[in-house]
Amino acid sequence: MSDFAPTGLLQNPHAQSILASTGLRRLRIYPKARAMINASKTVILDCGDGHQLLGEYAAQSKRSKGLVTLIHGWEGSSQSSYMLSAGGTLFHAGYDVFRLNLRDHGPSHHLNRELFNSARLDEVVGAIKTIHQTYPHEWQFLAGFSLGGNFALRVAAKADEAGLSIRKTVGICPVVDPAKTMMALESGWWVYEKYFVRKWQKSLQKKIRLYPELGYKDNLLKLKTLREMNSYFIPNHTPFTSIEDYFKAYNIAGAALETLSSPTHIIATQDDPIILAEDFSRLATNEHLHIETKQYGGHCGFVKNYQLESWLDERLAELINLNRYPSGDPAKGAHSQ
Repeated sequence: MSDFAPTGLLQNPHAQSILASTGLRRLRIYPKARAMINASKTVILDCGDGHQLLGEYAAQSKRSKGLVTLIHGWEGSSQSSYMLSAGGTLFHAGYDVFRLNLRDHGPSHHLNRELFNSARLDEVVGAIKTIHQTYPHEWQFLAGFSLGGNFALRVAAKADEAGLSIRKTVGICPVVDPAKTMMALESGWWVYEKYFVRKWQKSLQKKIRLYPELGYKDNLLKLKTLREMNSYFIPNHTPFTSIEDYFKAYNIAGAALETLSSPTHIIATQDDPIILAEDFSRLATNEHLHIETKQYGGHCGFVKNYQLESWLDERLAELINLNRYPSGDPAKGAHSQ
């Protein structure tokens, strides 16, 4: 496929980051995603230890090439535009697609009493194990966006220990160093922090209506910034006593990815306003890890033209097909069931 080479306004990182999720693009996504949406059914997953996560599973009407599990970013969901766009492309390419909601994302707030936090890796590993056991395929793939990319990479690094067989994992603009990402949100264009504050508060309001005994209703009204929200919720609603310890728990710089044992691919951009490109040089060296960095694209944008078509969706399908068919000839591969 052609390289990602946007022109004009589409070289602006903020335009890329925002256009990828606009209502207009969502309208353009639906025709491509309609078959996947129509085939999707809602599934509640047993993740072990009494935890449950919600997802949407779309199966091919005929034999499938494999199953791709997608994980959204922070305060996104299985219904986010990028999830529908990527999922629709992969479904059209012949893959079953499972769109997983993290805890307290999408319509899942009722499933677990305790709040979501980004260190809850075990329940995501448990969800992937249940998906693979419930929908067995010879070819299982995993991909995630932003925080979902961070989760996907941590799952891949733990795959051997957990008994998971993942043929390829793809992280799109994954969070590497959460502390630096938070600083970028606080010091960058105010629109991003405002967006996440609003989305997080809305989610927390939904949760407290379901579980008033969590007791943070009055405090939530006083919290206006991400720093204020983290300073309250981390010591009071996670096992961590400080923001620093919490961020370290899901930082993937350094040795965190040394245990990768299957092909793993990261797609990042040099102009990401949220995830700093310099962070990727701090990842562990691993023969299974490949990092692909584009000059443009913003944060999970990769809008290739003014028709709002996605370069990323095509690249994701290409990466997965290349893993299935190393020769580049799909006719030489066997379908899995």
